[in-house]
Amino acid sequence: MMRQYLTIKAQHPNILLFYRMGDFYELFYEDAKRAAQLLDISLTARGKSGGNPIPMAGVPYHAVEGYLARLVKAGESVAICEQVGDPATSKGPVERQVQRIITPGTVTDEALLEERQDNVLAAVCGSNELYGLATLDITNGRFLVLECKGDEALLAELQRLNPAELLYPDDFASMPLIERRKGIRRRPEWEFDQSSAFGQLTKQFNTKDLNGFGVQDLTFGLGCAGCILQYVKDTQRASLPHLNSLQKEVQEHRVQLDAATRRNLEITQNMGGNHEHTLFSILDTTATAMGSRLLQRYLHAPITDRHELISRQNAISVLIDQPDHPITDLLKQIGDIERIMARLALRSARPRDFARLRSAFNILPELQDVLATFDNALLNTLREDIGQFPELQDLLNRAIIDNPPVVLRDGGVIAPGFDSELDELRALSQGATDYLDQLELRERERSGIATLKVGYNRVHGFFIEISRAQSQHAPADYIRRQTLKNTERFITPELKEHEDKVLTSQSRALALEKQLYEQLFETFLPQLTRLIDSAAALAKLDVIQCLAERAEVLQLHRPELSDDTKICYQEGRHPIVESVMDAPFIANPLTLDNDHRMLIITGPNMGGKSTYMRQTALIVLMAYIGSFVPAQDACIGKIDRIFTRIGASDDLASGRSTFMVEMTETANILHNATENSLVLMDEIGRGTSTYDGLSLAWACAHHLATKVKAYTLFATHYFELTQLPDHYDNVVNVHLDAIEHDETIRFMHSVETGAASKSYGLQVASLAGVPQSVIAAARRKLTELEASRDESDNSVCVSTPKSADAQAQLPFEPVSSALDDALENLNPDDLSPRQALDFLYTLKRLSRS
Repeated sequence: MMRQYLTIKAQHPNILLFYRMGDFYELFYEDAKRAAQLLDISLTARGKSGGNPIPMAGVPYHAVEGYLARLVKAGESVAICEQVGDPATSKGPVERQVQRIITPGTVTDEALLEERQDNVLAAVCGSNELYGLATLDITNGRFLVLECKGDEALLAELQRLNPAELLYPDDFASMPLIERRKGIRRRPEWEFDQSSAFGQLTKQFNTKDLNGFGVQDLTFGLGCAGCILQYVKDTQRASLPHLNSLQKEVQEHRVQLDAATRRNLEITQNMGGNHEHTLFSILDTTATAMGSRLLQRYLHAPITDRHELISRQNAISVLIDQPDHPITDLLKQIGDIERIMARLALRSARPRDFARLRSAFNILPELQDVLATFDNALLNTLREDIGQFPELQDLLNRAIIDNPPVVLRDGGVIAPGFDSELDELRALSQGATDYLDQLELRERERSGIATLKVGYNRVHGFFIEISRAQSQHAPADYIRRQTLKNTERFITPELKEHEDKVLTSQSRALALEKQLYEQLFETFLPQLTRLIDSAAALAKLDVIQCLAERAEVLQLHRPELSDDTKICYQEGRHPIVESVMDAPFIANPLTLDNDHRMLIITGPNMGGKSTYMRQTALIVLMAYIGSFVPAQDACIGKIDRIFTRIGASDDLASGRSTFMVEMTETANILHNATENSLVLMDEIGRGTSTYDGLSLAWACAHHLATKVKAYTLFATHYFELTQLPDHYDNVVNVHLDAIEHDETIRFMHSVETGAASKSYGLQVASLAGVPQSVIAAARRKLTELEASRDESDNSVCVSTPKSADAQAQLPFEPVSSALDDALENLNPDDLSPRQALDFLYTLKRLSRS
């Protein structure tokens, strides 16, 4: 047996081998040690090898799904080795073969999958100059390929896709980018060869070339697609009829979000790594798991196709205008049929999958009637794509019992009346009880033994049981079958003949039932493509209905998608923050256009600067998935990318400090942002010394305002940056308001024009619970530092630059020019108290300069 095990294990050296032995799956040697550690099961020993005990661990076959789910979640792959021979006829160990290989990226079993998350298998190759990337979700057949330039672009795609398993070639040069991911698998370099991939893909799609898919120019991408196809064939060991196309993803068709932006905006995962209090958790009220997965794809890949976005908006408006419809209730009854299609294609669908499909088919006519009441192009298209399947519906209604068992192993799945031969065999098998009752009465009369019984068990079959005391009265034709302590068991030729007939009918019935079950797959496969399209349309309908419901409940408004250069809204709100607040959210406006390309945002810590910035990005993101937004009168222009530089932490594993992380993200923005990008920059330069930080912050703001000209929200505590609007017409100061009283502070969270008057750092520290003795000491030190700085500044003679170019390099204009402008435009009668204080504060700052 161990020779057989080692032979099979040698074919799968790098994955766990579950070796079937009776009622257990056993693991040996290093596999046993690893499984015992991962699954918290007992590690034992059996037999010896080289004089040493062989480590062994095992799990019961009937509970294997739970253990597999834990291994897959941990990124492990498992080969399932089953007994395929007949123990009754085998000489030596029963023949065994690996029937399936379960890997994180190729699982289709319902018990092993996260219901509301895509399960993506990805492959990557290439280098920093150009990476190829291909992805496959085997549960729905979505096979995609793309290419991207640069490490940051690759990281952004991997974070968007979050693959359960990632394949890479032996010679992959960018291992630091992926080595900390779970589920990475090294594959031979030849599997990424383009010519090999071309042959694999054309054979799979039954085409002469790949021109019809528009992917023929993606050299690295096609290599990755070929590797994925080879890997899936190796692991599934079955045909893949639902993989019938390859789609090219074009990055320009999406609003690009880099890895830092996805993290900072908390789209599907919050800063703590959990899924609560994210944009997805706020929006997801979908009725089906397939709708939930599609909504996540929408959020991670907002599109730039205005026609599609407006189409979604129109459908949402129609659903809002006709609220009394049962779409959500009907979709709940349909359920997650998308993943059932993959199991149909792989012939691994279970009886309850067919029962769920039957329920879905029975609901479709009613759903069609409801959709027919809406006058909307998108809803009409979805209605056509969903379709109906009356033939398959009738087949399943006749073929499958109401509540089928989980597996087919013991039969009882095919409904009575579906097949006459099966009914006859079942009647013969089930009629054994009546026959045995009649036989028992006859034999009692014939033998005169009143306690005689006729029985059956699986080990010894049918028997006549008589007590030991009366066994001497047994008729002559009774043949002893088994002797027990107090009874004797016999069989007669008549009973043996009946036994053979019954047992034969049972085995024939089970064989016929399995044959009929396989025929169901043959009936479904020709319509698999239509079924997949129907499931996709149902998922999209679910998302549109979800967004309509959210628009009503969360008081969202339809944004205008404009070709003009602007991002404007009134009464904007942060949907995540608002959802966890007890008090009403303070809504704020925003205007970004050619005259307001950059907002310099000042104000106290905790005043709401980051919330204001993030809410703008989320409003834009929601608009670009076709959703309504938490803002009134929103007008969103063309956006190609969203960048955020908000917060940072050490990346110790890569040896990067907080400041290094900050500068890396800043560099990515400065290199890749365009005039159609939305950029959020929060506290640039705070990770280094004051003057270094101020210089970097000013230079970044200057570059964004003059070179890139992106839509920019730039939050800072460096008040020197509030001088930028004096130099650049497209830069504007705004601040988050706060009120100070008796050394305490109250945050107003309202956005006002102009710069903030002070930072309120000591007040915030006091609110945080810093001891008052420390606050008092800090206040004394602040006074000392300000006095010292005033003396230092007064001793410095500031000269006027000799040229305009030199002047443009300074954070602010020469003192005399600024004072002249301020005094010339000053009209005290027009000043509010706040403006007067702002003016005096500005004079103070200028005098220090």
